[in-house]
Amino acid sequence: MPELVQFERQGGIATLTLNRPDKRNALNLALWGELEAHLAAIEALGEAIGVVVLRANGPVFCAGNDLKERGLAAPRAHYQSSIVKRLADLPQPVIVAVQGGCFTGGLELALAGDIILAGESAAFADTHGKFALVPIWGMSQRLPRRVGQWKAREMSFTGLPVSGAEAARIGLANVCVLDAELAERTTAMAEAIAGQSRHSVLAYKALYRAQADLPLEAGLAWEIANSAGVGPDFAARVAGQFG
Repeated sequence: MPELVQFERQGGIATLTLNRPDKRNALNLALWGELEAHLAAIEALGEAIGVVVLRANGPVFCAGNDLKERGLAAPRAHYQSSIVKRLADLPQPVIVAVQGGCFTGGLELALAGDIILAGESAAFADTHGKFALVPIWGMSQRLPRRVGQWKAREMSFTGLPVSGAEAARIGLANVCVLDAELAERTTAMAEAIAGQSRHSVLAYKALYRAQADLPLEAGLAWEIANSAGVGPDFAARVAGQFG
């Protein structure tokens, strides 16, 4: 039986690939279980991993929750939302590469990333209202933090899709590229991050997360008090040993 989430590591880059293309990568319980296991493996690798990429096989990134399983008992309370949070809480930057549909639960999964790269075929939508559902995986919190309160309300109230180009314009995606260039662009960005000092990048993510909702003065004080300082690779990098 094929893996529903494939895991690959190349140096400091860990790649997670949703692999249920025949079901438009709909999120069933088995897929969630594999995703959680891979996240645990990444956590165990620690600073050996500098960046995590989340992508998907097939023409669709993720159609959302597998509604055919609705009513089935999850392994624990708040199962899916805890895994989305676990992805968001990784100390490493997370890049999400999206082609085709990225709907509802799929969008909530993508929003756990730090950087979203969209292919030209990408379509982002919050369709909770279409199915008489209300989010519990983070949509009402992460979407407005990325696109602003009023655009988030528009997306959630209407359920209408946002194209890859529009997603880049409103800040939902960092950039929109041709589908044929998405993989190459994702790899280039992952390699750039992995080539930076782990000390700096992981400390940066921690600072950004902690200060996200602080007023400027409080954020400045937090940065001073919580800076990780100079990394152990400083001297080697100054000497040019890292290119």
